[in-house]
Amino acid sequence: MNLYNIIKNKKEYWLVDQVKCKDIPAIQYKQQFIEVLDEWYRDGGGFLSVLMDESHENWLFDMGLQKVSSIVEYTRNLDDLSELDPHIKGHSLSDGGMNDHDYGQLYELCRKGSANRNKQQPIEQVMNSLKSELGPTWRNHCYYFTKDDALIGIAIPHIEMETKDEGRLFYFGVVPHIRGKGIGTIIHRHALVLLKQFKATYYVGSTDIHNQNMIQIFQRNGCQLRDRKGIYRIES
Repeated sequence: MNLYNIIKNKKEYWLVDQVKCKDIPAIQYKQQFIEVLDEWYRDGGGFLSVLMDESHENWLFDMGLQKVSSIVEYTRNLDDLSELDPHIKGHSLSDGGMNDHDYGQLYELCRKGSANRNKQQPIEQVMNSLKSELGPTWRNHCYYFTKDDALIGIAIPHIEMETKDEGRLFYFGVVPHIRGKGIGTIIHRHALVLLKQFKATYYVGSTDIHNQNMIQIFQRNGCQLRDRKGIYRIES
């Protein structure tokens, strides 16, 4: 049984997320993580980032990892979404109204001033990750949003790897100069509708515990707190 979801990006990074199960003893999680860590030392590179229950924190420190921060995870069913704001329009990158470079620049703008404490990757690396993790149709998942023809934010909805109906957002963000006006809540609601169109039946989102604005967006859009994990990291 795989107790961790793992995304491997060549020699640049590995992202490891603990899959919590009620009846799995802690020693089993530790044994499988040691196997993952050994494989990363042998075949990986860059850094390894793991999301894991904070009860394992001291053990992870002993393994050489350092704590970055903590995240909270929210979830909601997608069968009862409220009406959308007709003044805000979503556009897929695959529609051809924006090129890849400009989308990358908009992504970079939206993540400026983020309260998340995890180290940001260069935008070129982020765009390569999009292509790698979302596959050849990655542009179908990259949305940007406008209001009165002005760019206001982005969202990247997709189905979580190895699931059929778990909706996730690879990224969600609002341009800095309109933050604090409720626009983020509206764009996030649009993104939930897009997830439903991608055949997701429920949504899972996470953010840094220090990102109170994103936590409020989750709550305003009917998401419920599901879990909390630590973010731990080790460099090669």
